[in-house]
Amino acid sequence: MTLTDNAYAVIMAGGSGTRFWPLSRSDRPKQFLSLGPDERSLLRGTAERIWDLIPAERTFVVTSELLRGQVEAQLPELGPSQILAEPVGRNTAPCIGWAAAHIRRLDPNAVITVLPADHYIGNTEAYVDTLRQGLEAATHGDYVTIGIRPTRAETGYGYIEVGSELDPGVFRARRFVEKPNRQRAEQFVASGAFLWNSGMFFFLASRILDAIDQHLPGLGKQLQAYDEAAKSGDEDALVQKTYGELPAVSIDHGIMEKVDSVSVVPGSFDWSDLGSWTSAWELSPQDAEQNVLPEGGIAIDARGNYAWAPEGKLVSLVGVEGLVVVDSGDALLVIPRERAQDVREIVEALRDRGDKRK
Repeated sequence: MTLTDNAYAVIMAGGSGTRFWPLSRSDRPKQFLSLGPDERSLLRGTAERIWDLIPAERTFVVTSELLRGQVEAQLPELGPSQILAEPVGRNTAPCIGWAAAHIRRLDPNAVITVLPADHYIGNTEAYVDTLRQGLEAATHGDYVTIGIRPTRAETGYGYIEVGSELDPGVFRARRFVEKPNRQRAEQFVASGAFLWNSGMFFFLASRILDAIDQHLPGLGKQLQAYDEAAKSGDEDALVQKTYGELPAVSIDHGIMEKVDSVSVVPGSFDWSDLGSWTSAWELSPQDAEQNVLPEGGIAIDARGNYAWAPEGKLVSLVGVEGLVVVDSGDALLVIPRERAQDVREIVEALRDRGDKRK
């Protein structure tokens, strides 16, 4: 038996699609888009990378009922039972707990890799090596996460303080720190003792479910009810009835910040959580003036812009700097790149007025 014989993958793919409007929408969030240099969708890329380590038949995707069809279309390798569709989003602790309960029924000794579907990853070989290290550490009973070596004082990411080395390349995680202000972020990076929190996790299915029972007992009780209902084929009906009552809490707050034996594997591969159009600009091929343009686009006296338009539409920029310009066909976005995070305010305004283009 090899390390991966009991390894399962859980891909979280239930995002709401606000940060990359107008390309992403509530019914087609960013994990289904191709952003950055990879021509594959983010979801497809996530799945194909993990399949270098864990086969498709042991891969599960947790998504929403609204998005199930798109997951099936992009990942035809998965069977219907491998796509878990939440009736309503309740954050990552219920998502991961429900998937872990499913997998434990199949394999009581299962070790799980949990991955977001909407991140950019560069250098697949180094990435897979890091995942393999994380799986190995988790087989010993630790709760494991991947930390990314910071390249700048980023205020949009959470951080992990690194403690002593437990095994080669595996360290004790001393604490998790929420998104810091600029001064604290600079201190963290200067100290060399902090990593970015990647949101990737590894644990034995039984171990994470035990932690949920202890620290989120309401969630644990309901997951046990799902296990019982599954024996009689009634789980789907019970999920539809009760999932919306589960606590909306993240795995970081609900579990990882509370349990002992948390370890972190530093990753040296290129990584971004693609939090805004600025991230897409940073990752995409740029011209000599740092512009990202569609094929055939023209930039005159323009610098540091990101533009996207449907195939065949000519984009021309003259005398502008630091803009994001995105034409989705039925909507046009023009925003300073430094304010790219504010795109979500447009989505909120559209939602408030009942506009289907949200």
